[in-house]
Order: sequence, then structure tokens, then C-alpha cells
Amino acid sequence: MVKKYSVFLLLFLITILSGCVTLVSDTVIISPEKSKQFPIGTLQNPIIDSNITLSEALKKYAPAKFKEKQRLVEVLYYSFDSKIHQGQLIIDKRLIADIRKVFQVALDNKFPITSVIPISSDRFFRDGKWNEDNQSMLANNTSAFNYRTVTGGKSLSKHAYGFAIDINPVQNPYIKGNIILPAGAVYDIRKPGTLARSSVVVKTFIRLGWVWGGNWKSLKDYQHFEKVLSN
Repeated sequence: MVKKYSVFLLLFLITILSGCVTLVSDTVIISPEKSKQFPIGTLQNPIIDSNITLSEALKKYAPAKFKEKQRLVEVLYYSFDSKIHQGQLIIDKRLIADIRKVFQVALDNKFPITSVIPISSDRFFRDGKWNEDNQSMLANNTSAFNYRTVTGGKSLSKHAYGFAIDINPVQNPYIKGNIILPAGAVYDIRKPGTLARSSVVVKTFIRLGWVWGGNWKSLKDYQHFEKVLSN
């Protein structure tokens, strides 16, 4: 009687679980399809580098007319740890399709990107203010929208409009004369994550109508891409 009851109970549990378990030689086996957990750092389970809302990403000061055109875009990328990460980018809403295409190309070709975190993240807040551009560059962070002036000037940067993106600043520094940003960075096209004319990332941006700072004459801004739209 006890044995029959045990079998009945086992069958009842199997029915309730509706396919999540199977019976093999009186042993309950969890179905691999139901129990499998994807490894961390894969396309199905990426490492999350940034997970904030649009309002949080736009908390740094900027006039409303600049902010209202920006959108938060989630992107996947292959990073220097050989794993897949997920980050966020703030860009003008009209450039979202371009950004998605570029990041897909970078991912498909395993072009490594350290991180993609909005410039208003608390990690770039120091001494009561955002020292965001310097801190982001030192962290080798990739970012786009940032309401600020151009480096060494007074006019608004294309980043202020969400028309520009900087990728891997440590591998792709800003160079003008003796000024190198971030400090200590070295441009070497043999290093992973470095942008060059032959890079599939550079070629994709240019095909989509973007300008690369690595092609400029008076200075080199290897990390920088911009596509100017009407305001």
C-alpha cells in the first residue's frame, strides 16, 4: 500500500510540474531545457554595466530644448574580458538606428569596448560636481550626449546636442600638439580596441555619414565620431 501510494504521489507531482521533470528508473530528473542557466557574460545573460532610466541619465544640467531630443539606447558589446556586456547610451533620437548598426558590427567582429555608461552616472561625480569628461575618459568609458563646450574652447560641443560619441578614449586619445587626453594614453593601432581607418567600426560610421576625428588635420580625436543634424 505504501509503495502504491508513493508511486501515485510521484505521478501526481510529475503531472503538476507539466513536463518540467521526467521519470527515469523511478528517479526524478530535472529537464535540462527547463533548468539550464546561461553563463554570465553571454548574449543571453550579459554583464550589466549600466541600468538607469532616461530621467536619471539626463539629470545633469542641460537646457530643456537639448534634453528633449535625447533618448536612452541599450547596447550590447564585446568587452576586454572576452565577455558580452550591456550598457546604455544617450543620443539624439534621430541617430538611434545608426548607433544600433555600429554596435552590432562591433559585436559581430568582437571589437572590444570597455564600458558604455551615460556621462551623468554617479561614478563620474567628484567633489560636488561632475568632472565627467575627464573621469569618463580615464575609465575608458564610451559615451555620447554631454552638455559641455568643446575641449579647450567656448563653443558647444557636438556632444551637447547628442550628435557625437567617444569610443575607448584610452586606446583612442585626443591629441593636439603636446596635449594628450586622457593623460598618459598612447595611440597604437596594434592594440585591441583601437580605431584606425581600416577598422570596421570606423568604416561603418563613415558609410552612415559620420565624421571621424581621426581624419582631422589640425588635431586628432581618435575616439570621436559626429554626425551633425539640423537643430
